[in-house]
Amino acid sequence: MVELQMCSSAGMQRVRDVITRVAPTTATVLLTGESGVGKEVVARAIHQASPRAGEQFLKVNCAALPGELLESELFGHERGAFTGAYRDKPGKFEVAQRGTLMLDEIGEVPLRLQAKLLHVLQDGEFARVGGQRVMHTGARILAATNRDLTAEIRAGRFREDLYYRLNVIEVHIPALRERREEIPALIEYFLARSNAAYGRAVPIAPAMRRLFAEYAWPGNIRQLENVIKRVVVLSDAGAVYNELTSRGSSEAPVPAPEAMPVASLTAQLDLKAIARRAARDAERLAIADVLERTRWNRAKAARLLGISYKALLYKIVDCGLASPIQKTTASVA
Repeated sequence: MVELQMCSSAGMQRVRDVITRVAPTTATVLLTGESGVGKEVVARAIHQASPRAGEQFLKVNCAALPGELLESELFGHERGAFTGAYRDKPGKFEVAQRGTLMLDEIGEVPLRLQAKLLHVLQDGEFARVGGQRVMHTGARILAATNRDLTAEIRAGRFREDLYYRLNVIEVHIPALRERREEIPALIEYFLARSNAAYGRAVPIAPAMRRLFAEYAWPGNIRQLENVIKRVVVLSDAGAVYNELTSRGSSEAPVPAPEAMPVASLTAQLDLKAIARRAARDAERLAIADVLERTRWNRAKAARLLGISYKALLYKIVDCGLASPIQKTTASVA
């Protein structure tokens, strides 16, 4: 994994050392850390360094599905198990038989389903929804969470026995603000990838790089990647610069706005107006990107964006986005 190779901090060196030791085993691993730190990257690195590298790596986002659908996704279902179950469907435990299964956002699994999950981790056995036949899985389990599971246990939202079953080996991935020395290499990597993806050659000025080095990055590596993508797509570093400075940075000082070559900014706009415009542009870009990746499947796009279907429909209209079919119809007309 390229991103992991660039992680040179002491904290990430320890993560890489643990990966080397646990990858050859079948031990269950619990990956912890804030959202966007790279838990999936670490999970894939464990899989690639393991004897299972030639088998499937499957990921299930436990926060993306309601309990009933999540149960079917994990364990599969028999035909007629519920309305709409027109055929037998194998679950991820079945499909990942000799491979690796990553349970992302494990802290979001409903309590009822946690009991069934515990049984699989203990005995390697499960039954499909609506089925009686006992099935076996040899999948290696990696779980990930950005929640404090011990606090969830105290609140009665997470089973203590499941926690200890998952937490055979814990790998904590530090936040990006705790490993700032990696930011320059990550900037170069994401900048080259974004420029290649969009056919651009957009540079990042030294003042912007200084801001990136000092910013707190609450969204961690994922946020850094998306910000660089916005710089490349919009070709307007000034808008992104003002968006970040309006949110605030770490305790380190932010370079003066005069240091930024922002020819495209209108002098009459105040800072708040610029920030609002940048936020709206960024939101429009993010929604358009997700819609394109889901081939305009609005229900799926709403889930990925973490908003309701109705809210997405409103934002599509508000942002003036048009589907490929609408564009074709308009051009014909």
